[in-house]
Amino acid sequence: MRIAIVGASGRVGTKLVELVLANPGLDLVAALVSPGSRLVGSPVAGGSLEYRPAEAAMNTHNDVMIDFSTPSASLALQEDVGTKPIPMVIGTTGFSPEEQERLIEWSAYRPLLVSANFARGFEAFRLGAVEFAGRMPDAEAFVGEIYHARKKNEPSGTSRLLARDLFEKRSRAMGFAAPEPPVSVRREGDTVGVNEVRFDMGSAELVMTYRVHALAAYAEGALAAAQWLVSRNGGPGLYSLADSLAGKG
Repeated sequence: MRIAIVGASGRVGTKLVELVLANPGLDLVAALVSPGSRLVGSPVAGGSLEYRPAEAAMNTHNDVMIDFSTPSASLALQEDVGTKPIPMVIGTTGFSPEEQERLIEWSAYRPLLVSANFARGFEAFRLGAVEFAGRMPDAEAFVGEIYHARKKNEPSGTSRLLARDLFEKRSRAMGFAAPEPPVSVRREGDTVGVNEVRFDMGSAELVMTYRVHALAAYAEGALAAAQWLVSRNGGPGLYSLADSLAGKG
C-alpha cells in the first residue's frame, strides 16, 4: 500500500513515517510538511525521498493519504487534491463547525475517515461508555483527561467528542436535554494520553479509563484505519472508526 503522510514532522506524523518505513508491506511515497518547515528538501530517514510541502501541482501516486496536520493545512490539502478520489484518513483535530462542514463537502469526492482519536482500542472504549450512558441515563457523567505539559490547557478533541456523545445518548434515553458532562483537564510531564469517563449513580459509580503508553498507538491505529479504507474499495463518503470496527462498506 502506497502511503502519503501529511504533517510528517509532527508528533504522530513522525511515528507514522517510522512505522511505514519499517513495514515491508507499506511504501512511503510522500512526507508532506508545512512550506516553512526546516525539513523541506531534506531526506527522509537518510533515503532518497525528501520532505516537501503539499501543493496543488504535486504528483504523488498513492493509495491513501494520512493527515495529522492542522485544520487550515488539512482543508488546504483538500483544495489541492481537488476532485481526485484519493482515500484520506484524518486525525487532525480542532476543526470549527464551519470547517467540519467543508470536510463533509469534500467527502462527496473521496472517502474520508475522520476521528479525534485513532489510538488502538479507543473507539471500543468510547462505544462502551456511550452504551452504558444509554442503559443508565440517570447516572451523572463526567469526562477527564491528562496529557503532556506542552499541550494546550483546554479540553482536547477527544474529550469534546466523549462529552458530546454522552450528552446526546443520555438525552435520547431520557427524552429531554441531559446536563452536559463537565470536562476535567490536567497537564502532566510527558503523559501521552489518559482519558476517563466516570458515571456517578449515588450509591455506586463506574470509572472507565483509557491510557496510551506510547505515541505509536495513534500511528498504529491510523495505519489500521487506512488499510481498512483502502481495502473496502468503496466510493466517496464520510466514515468513522466505528464504521471500520463494524466492517461497514
